[in-house]
Amino acid sequence: MNKTSQLMDDSEKDPALYSEDLAPIIGTNRTWNTWNYAALWISMSLCIPTYMLASSLIEGGMNWWEAILTIFLGNAIVLIPMILNGHAGAKFGIPFPVFARASFGVKGANIPAILRAIVACGWFGIQTWIGGYAIYLMLKLWFPVLENLPSIFPTSFGLQTGPAITFILFWLLNMYVVYLGVDSIKKLLVFKAFFLPAAALALLFWAINAGHGLGPILSQPSKFTNSAEFWKFFFPALTGMVGFWATLSLNIPDFTRYAKSQRAQIIGQSIGLAPSMTLFAFIGVVVTSATVIVYGETIWDPLEVAGKFESKLLVSFAMIAVAISTLATNIAANIVSPANDFANLSPAKINFRTGGYITGIIGILIFPWKLIADPNGYIFTWLIGYSSLLGPIGGIMIVDYYFIRKQQLQVNLLYQQHGEYYYRSGINPKAIIALILAIVPNIPGFLVTIKVIDVSVFGEWVSHLYNYAWFVGFIVAGCIYGLLMKGK
Repeated sequence: MNKTSQLMDDSEKDPALYSEDLAPIIGTNRTWNTWNYAALWISMSLCIPTYMLASSLIEGGMNWWEAILTIFLGNAIVLIPMILNGHAGAKFGIPFPVFARASFGVKGANIPAILRAIVACGWFGIQTWIGGYAIYLMLKLWFPVLENLPSIFPTSFGLQTGPAITFILFWLLNMYVVYLGVDSIKKLLVFKAFFLPAAALALLFWAINAGHGLGPILSQPSKFTNSAEFWKFFFPALTGMVGFWATLSLNIPDFTRYAKSQRAQIIGQSIGLAPSMTLFAFIGVVVTSATVIVYGETIWDPLEVAGKFESKLLVSFAMIAVAISTLATNIAANIVSPANDFANLSPAKINFRTGGYITGIIGILIFPWKLIADPNGYIFTWLIGYSSLLGPIGGIMIVDYYFIRKQQLQVNLLYQQHGEYYYRSGINPKAIIALILAIVPNIPGFLVTIKVIDVSVFGEWVSHLYNYAWFVGFIVAGCIYGLLMKGK
């Protein structure tokens, strides 16, 4: 790797495109090794949404091995663009918004950056809701009046007063941590690294004990009566699994820019992502299957499961721990990257703190409690919906980097308002055309899913393309962009 290519003098730094947060990381600051990346993915995978991902498949009708296989396949697939996009970060030390300038233009890169940032805002809202709801479940044990507070929100909001109060309080705590800065979260990340695996194993042992062993739990049958029903659920579920990490498959350069070598990021991600996701998902599958035996119903929300325990102290301990670990995950996974994305809009005016505040506000406006109210909304509306936006971006960036530019970038020109990456007024129209044309095929299916139109309007096969949204968008965008850029 040519480290000197990343060094720029002041004349090469356009203040409209450059800031210390977006600057290339030079060789002496590359400190992440293989195990750092493995640890990153283990930490990222051990979160409540991963558990809910697995349990939602059980709720949707799969048996234990069908759910685990679907999750493993989804993560094995998304690992490919993860490593491919991570290559540029490790080679040139640049973050995702700057990498996107090569294909979309120095100004056009704001489009994929903001699309990705808005999705991160949604995840921030979901994690904040989970943490706030954990606090609510704890407090209502000690103060039952919280459960019967008069409603202050319209019925259409689907929001009770008690959970709303704790949600806002937990949101304010997140914003306070943003104010303090990323360094303040280090101790919480250490706490999470030790506690959450232990808590997950404790929940697993509870499920095995309460369900009278793994045998009865894993013998829970699939709810699908024939193969046609299974495949109808499997493909959108697989797309949802890919969509779960579609955000990170784009902005992984935000992390690989610190890599000591390409080998570190490739091996580290390979041994960290799929195994840890599959293991934690297995715990979610076992516990969710056990709830059918113990409570006579499928309970896919781990907070609701823990809330059924009889001991007030045990529930309180569990919920406080969930809140703290969720806070740590939220800042690390859902603030750092969108803060970079928003900073790309105006590097001189938007810093980490401001970007964090923007993320927090949008996180509320996205109504996260509705996104995870049921498994269908979580998979079909949220995960697949945003994958239809991010898949095309990944296709464009990978084709540009590997087939158009042959893994070569002029780093200094990524920070200047002229040259190879300026295109037309800073925007590459070919990338925008490819992005739009790749999103269009998935729009009918999305509108059918959210019940805006009937499936008969566009025809069943067109609507069903949405079940493969990430794949359709990735392939269509990559092919169109490659053809348009042929010969440049």
